[in-house]
Amino acid sequence: MIKTLSLALTFLTIIPWPRQATADHQELANSMAWFPLVGLLLGGILSAAALGLSHILPPVAAAALLTALLTIANRGLHLDGLADTLDGLGGGRGREDSLRIMKDHAVGAFGAVGIVLILMVKFSFLAGVLEQKAWWPILIFPVVSRGAMVLLAYLSPYARSEGGLGEAMTTFTSGRTLIFASSSALLIVGLIGSWRGLVSLIAAAAVTILAAIYFWRRLGGVTGDVFGALNEVLEVLVLAVCLIQV
Repeated sequence: MIKTLSLALTFLTIIPWPRQATADHQELANSMAWFPLVGLLLGGILSAAALGLSHILPPVAAAALLTALLTIANRGLHLDGLADTLDGLGGGRGREDSLRIMKDHAVGAFGAVGIVLILMVKFSFLAGVLEQKAWWPILIFPVVSRGAMVLLAYLSPYARSEGGLGEAMTTFTSGRTLIFASSSALLIVGLIGSWRGLVSLIAAAAVTILAAIYFWRRLGGVTGDVFGALNEVLEVLVLAVCLIQV
């Protein structure tokens, strides 16, 4: 248990934690069970920062710092995945060409535009949340987006013939891991969020299922980059749903 939690923390955050010297594919996949709880930790850090910043800065300035803090906290890992995925989908002329481009870590035009747009939208939505003085969306949006990664891993095959971190997640993620992660996300959102939180959870699950179908048809499955791209898109989606005025 401690080992898989450590793997989840070191993979998703820059939080100082003893790194595991070795881990097999099954242990890497099992660590995904903790993804929603690691998301809650990130949400807690962001909420504490938001509470403090709200006393000294206007919402727009505080939102900019929160966006930067979240990016630093995950080492820009998910933004990198988003950029690689967009470059592959936008520049690739077929499955193999797309996978080749995604493996190239140089950021192209599609990736650069995608990073700018997603950060702008995320910043805007965070500013909206701060203006409403509603702290619960900041707590839950990292929970939902990281929990959805587990669903994507369970539903999807690995797209590449050669191995990688994504292969461990897609091949070895069990139903038990999915149930634990899904139950954790549902419990957290149910306790913290309003009905909008539950709607965002359902919407995120639907988008994840559609993404699994799309990437299966487009690439034959997913790669590690796709997990990062999904996380970035769902963070924005959850914040958007939480801002709905009815």
